[in-house]
Amino acid sequence: MIRVVVADDMEASLKLLEAIFALEPGFEIVGRARNGEEAVELTRRLKPDLVTMDIEMPVMNGFDATLRIMTELPTPIVVVSGQDVNSVGFALNAMKAGALAVVPKPPAPGDPDFDAQARHLLTMARAMAGVNLLPRVQSPRPGAAAPEARPQRTRARVVAIAASTGGPPALSRILSELPADFRAPLLVVQHIAEGFAEGLAKWLGESSPLRVKVGDDGEPLAPGTVYLAPDRRHLGVKGDRIELSDAPPIEGFKPSGTYLFESVARSFGPAALGLILTGMGHDGVKGLATLHAAGGTVVAQDKESSVIFGMNGEAVLGGLTDEVLPLDALAYLLMQAV
Repeated sequence: MIRVVVADDMEASLKLLEAIFALEPGFEIVGRARNGEEAVELTRRLKPDLVTMDIEMPVMNGFDATLRIMTELPTPIVVVSGQDVNSVGFALNAMKAGALAVVPKPPAPGDPDFDAQARHLLTMARAMAGVNLLPRVQSPRPGAAAPEARPQRTRARVVAIAASTGGPPALSRILSELPADFRAPLLVVQHIAEGFAEGLAKWLGESSPLRVKVGDDGEPLAPGTVYLAPDRRHLGVKGDRIELSDAPPIEGFKPSGTYLFESVARSFGPAALGLILTGMGHDGVKGLATLHAAGGTVVAQDKESSVIFGMNGEAVLGGLTDEVLPLDALAYLLMQAV
């Protein structure tokens, strides 16, 4: 049984959520919170498998409540809001706080969209309730020690990054700490909802001195530039240029981290650095095996600083990593490598 705490300041919305969860066997509503502070307290006391979180609430809003829960007692949180959840800024701020997913609040029964939106909420709730979470790193550690200097491998001429759940705030942290004159291009596959790529690029660029953009097919690679995978296309390289592909999904993913890592391994070999961050599943791991075999450097975000030690955990368990480091050491590692 999946035990759920629902948080919403409107009685009608609480009843709607209860009715929706009653449609699906295997869910039990164990707590109702009318503000963020109550949501934190109920989560602490009841230890549910899942929290659905509204954002606009009195006393404490949903963003602050999500951050508190994820910092103190990590619990899967799905934001369920009547606001424009398709707004990139709204969704990314929810993820930055620690939410695993953002879904629209379904309309009342009888609305033509009710069945589809209620089913979407139940599907996301079931998927997210099974995620094992780690305590959220709320802020940089003052004076965090740089990673120990290691024997220098071939200088990295390109950095390839793959991330999923928890990835946007991790990327923001890393990119904000890199200098404007960073000497290599960075290519990024981030699993995110369709239509968010351009907004993610803008959001990341607001906190980074680097140029951040969605990659264009045939575009020359430039140092100090971050290229994000576009919707529904694989991101790779051919020589010193971006190559986008319409090839089929790899293990269900398009764009795919494996496609990116295999691509940079072919073009750059030992001069490629692959970085795998927090995320569910195992996308990218097969590609890192190819990059590792080509003599490239493989780095993983460590368990303690990850929202979910999934993709990166699989790479570590597979013996593919040269370094496993906390989030606050990764920017320094990249500067050393290039």
